[in-house]
Amino acid sequence: MTRPTEIILLRHGHSTANAKAILAGRDKTVGLSKRGFEQAQKVAEQLDALTIARVVVSPLLRARQTVAPFLASHPQIEVVKDLGIIEMEYGEWSGKSLARLSKKPLWREIQSKPSSVRFPDGESFLEMLGRSTEAVARLALPGKTTVFVSHGDVIKAITAHYLGLHLDQFQRIAIDPASITRIVIHSGQAIVAETNSTTHLKERVSTNAAPTLGGGAGPSIKSGKRSR
Repeated sequence: MTRPTEIILLRHGHSTANAKAILAGRDKTVGLSKRGFEQAQKVAEQLDALTIARVVVSPLLRARQTVAPFLASHPQIEVVKDLGIIEMEYGEWSGKSLARLSKKPLWREIQSKPSSVRFPDGESFLEMLGRSTEAVARLALPGKTTVFVSHGDVIKAITAHYLGLHLDQFQRIAIDPASITRIVIHSGQAIVAETNSTTHLKERVSTNAAPTLGGGAGPSIKSGKRSR
């Protein structure tokens, strides 16, 4: 029996931009926050339990830092940097506060009909969906497990695609920092087996019901702690 193809979508950990509620976009200087580095260690422990053949990572610093602890102890694993899963190009919106951006007229269209939106001097959601799903199809190793380390909106779009949802519904999906989403493909059929899992972080998933850009910062540390 042919082994299924497994796709692990890992969002980068909590970043310095998340901490400031800023839309980082493709800022190459934005790295993980202290909390994000702690999450990266827990991600490494979770991935250790899997047999991973390839890691595909967004070229941006925060994505590379998230998977670095795991790769440090698994130098034999193939690593591919690919622009297909890089963060969305938000153009003029990059580097702005989310609170400020949420007051712009375009924000409402982003939440209700993202398929019609192109960011000023930036990318459209349809372009992001096309290049990210193409990258996953191109780089997922058949019959093996491939990890894709990417960004909130990108992972939401990929997940919506495999769920058979229209892009206009992708805001219904939550993808927290350092969360894991797992897709299994067998005999040409895709099953989204797990979405936005944060059990390895000992954090609850985000309870923020307001859709945002960039995937959001996830639950606060205080509210994210599990009771013992």
